[in-house]
Amino acid sequence: MRLSRDFYTRNTILVARDLLGKILVYNEGETIYKGKIVETEAYIGSKDDGAHFHKGLTHRTRIIDEVGGHIYIYTIYGMYLMFNIVAEEKGVHGAVLIRAIEPIEGIEKMYKNRYKKPYKNPSRREIINLTNGPGKFVMAYGIKKELYGADLVTDHRIWVEDGEKLSQDEIVRSKRINIDYAEMGRDYLLRFYIKDNPFVSKK
Repeated sequence: MRLSRDFYTRNTILVARDLLGKILVYNEGETIYKGKIVETEAYIGSKDDGAHFHKGLTHRTRIIDEVGGHIYIYTIYGMYLMFNIVAEEKGVHGAVLIRAIEPIEGIEKMYKNRYKKPYKNPSRREIINLTNGPGKFVMAYGIKKELYGADLVTDHRIWVEDGEKLSQDEIVRSKRINIDYAEMGRDYLLRFYIKDNPFVSKK
């Protein structure tokens, strides 16, 4: 079942934690991609100097001002797309970065998208490396920047479905990755991942 608006219009930290175990589905026409969300990071607005939007909205970050459930995509290093889900009520700024996915469906096409070669007897390492990072999973799914602003609650192309229920013992909370530039935010424990899942980007 597709997640409703009520799921996304909550506190960003709760949304980031509760997205673990949910299924991200993307129907690009010829292929349906499905994967379990196994790692997320929360970004919480003006008090979080690790967030792109902490100093206010720009043309790039304008979607953060919308109601929770919209997609925020941006580029890093001039080449990798980062996929985020807007949280909170309209006007309250928060977003969740999807850091890693465990592939479920469309794996052969994910492989071709990532490695630019046919799917033939892939190694376990190759399969894990498909989606065990925020830029990797976007490439594997074939997600483009055209999905910026899409609404996961109503869009016919992309949505999040309910998944397995995780216990607190199965969820690890830690500092976020690669935000050493953030004087305050680098110490926030706003990264969540499923314990012992092989597709988590970094243990």
